[in-house]
Amino acid sequence: GSLERRRCLYLHRGRACCQMMEVLLAALILVCSSVSGGSAGGYTGLPALGGIYYYQYGGAYSGFSGADGERAQQLDQRFYLLKLPIARAAMAVGGCLLVFPCVLILVGVLRVPWHFPAWLLIECTLCIAIAVGTVPALYYFFHSLLSVYNSSVCKEREQLYQSKGYQGFWCSLHGAEIAAGLLGCMAAMAYLLSAGLAVRDYRTAHEQKQKPLQL
Repeated sequence: GSLERRRCLYLHRGRACCQMMEVLLAALILVCSSVSGGSAGGYTGLPALGGIYYYQYGGAYSGFSGADGERAQQLDQRFYLLKLPIARAAMAVGGCLLVFPCVLILVGVLRVPWHFPAWLLIECTLCIAIAVGTVPALYYFFHSLLSVYNSSVCKEREQLYQSKGYQGFWCSLHGAEIAAGLLGCMAAMAYLLSAGLAVRDYRTAHEQKQKPLQL
């Protein structure tokens, strides 16, 4: 009926499109954060091979044996534990950013802003708060990661792997972490745009509500 048509029309509005973009960005942030907090890679002991250590990602047997292999495992574990809280915090933020626009889309489809236009001002305030809050969140994210990469654990791990000729264990930001930061910046801009669209829609809804009273 006409009610269902109006609900579907909301999904074609600028605010809904912006909210769907926020959902996509949040999902990508969540993926990048999980990659950052994933296994540190490195070497896993194979007892059946008498202390030879197997390179997980390269598929080749390494020259590590005995104390070197055990040390590599210890450094991998310590490095992983250093990054884990940062990754979990980033995933929690990504999860919240994923849920919030989904709720806003549902509210819009149910036409709550039409029946209660003041909701749009609340939505605008929340969007601005999220956009502004993204700045210190990104600072904390990169500052914490750089602290891990500058730690003695990371430096020793990097040197140990390089001594065996393996690359890719550098103490620097990797692609997924940089991507998460860029996606966070894009999400902040999307929320600012949503705030502006919410104000515009509030004015439109308020004017339409006032028209019957003026007749």
